[in-house]
Amino acid sequence: MTSLKIGICGGGVGGLCAALALRQQGHEAIVFERAKQFLRIGADVNLTPNAVRALDRLGVGEVLRETAARPTHRISRTWDTGEETSRLPMSEAAEVRYGAPQLTIHRGDLLQALANALPEEAIRLGKQAERVEQGEPMRIHFADGTSEEVDLVVGGDGIHSAVRRELFGEDHPEFTGLVSYRAVVPRSAVPEVENLDAFTKWWGPSPDVQVVVFPLTRGEEVFIFATTPQDDWREESWTLPGDVDELRRVYRAFHPDVQALLAACDSVTKSALYVREPMPQWSVGHATLLGDAAHPMVPFMAQGACMAIEDAVVLSRCLEGVDRAGLSAALQRYEEARKARTAQVQRGSRANDWLKGEGTADWVYGYDAWGVELP
Repeated sequence: MTSLKIGICGGGVGGLCAALALRQQGHEAIVFERAKQFLRIGADVNLTPNAVRALDRLGVGEVLRETAARPTHRISRTWDTGEETSRLPMSEAAEVRYGAPQLTIHRGDLLQALANALPEEAIRLGKQAERVEQGEPMRIHFADGTSEEVDLVVGGDGIHSAVRRELFGEDHPEFTGLVSYRAVVPRSAVPEVENLDAFTKWWGPSPDVQVVVFPLTRGEEVFIFATTPQDDWREESWTLPGDVDELRRVYRAFHPDVQALLAACDSVTKSALYVREPMPQWSVGHATLLGDAAHPMVPFMAQGACMAIEDAVVLSRCLEGVDRAGLSAALQRYEEARKARTAQVQRGSRANDWLKGEGTADWVYGYDAWGVELP
């Protein structure tokens, strides 16, 4: 079997999935992650059926189901009256329609499951990629002064990707004028709130103001994601602390169910939201991008991690049986297979009107990364 040595920069969801998928194709895929250990940071990952079906074929689906929650529905509600404007059955109905359920899971549990499915030698911690040197072989230079020769470099290093910067220069994201809040509360703290087993989006008085709520940790916890305009906060990070009192003030006119959830918050993180236009090109030489490094998007369709998982699977399929001489053509196929879909999701997320009213989720949830026709 043809085997390439592939260096994956970034040990997030996309990078770890890429390593699993590429190893299934017989390649030597190694993840280089800048952190010295995988920490339980962040909170949620919303895995819709398109992602869960891909993860099932990677062999981690059953492990994820042990700690994840399975939302019963995807509901849209009006911010003040609570009127439902759409209700999409999920759980068993999604399994029948799409071949997999929706799972909502702590990011730490997902990363741990992916890391545990890889051999120890496939993950190298404390390796922050700083520079990519083109050639045959390629060479990745790390912040600790070491370097590694590989046949292919995959930049899965997120929204502030060093690999993207090396290939295409600095990006210039546009600040949306919005900030987002994230918090987790125990379900036991809000017994009076309805529909806690569902994914519920509370649409605010303007498209920029919203609160999203869904279950985590087998339904024992409730995750809250909220956005609002605020021009004086420009920090882009999912781990910066926010102000709980500010959070409550911003949404004080929302429905009593939202008020009860925010009253139960004892901490919150806060991040500015930026948008990037879809990139016309992802690959240079024997290096390419996936996930947020290639197509970062605002989280209004909850598809960021899902798109990275799809990328990983499709990239592995494009590299099946490929040697170094065939890399350029394979990377071109990968881009052609993925760019239109990810651009559609990027733009749909920015529009922030998906499933506000009745509609179908088939074009998103029905995608099969393992079966989609490749160019």
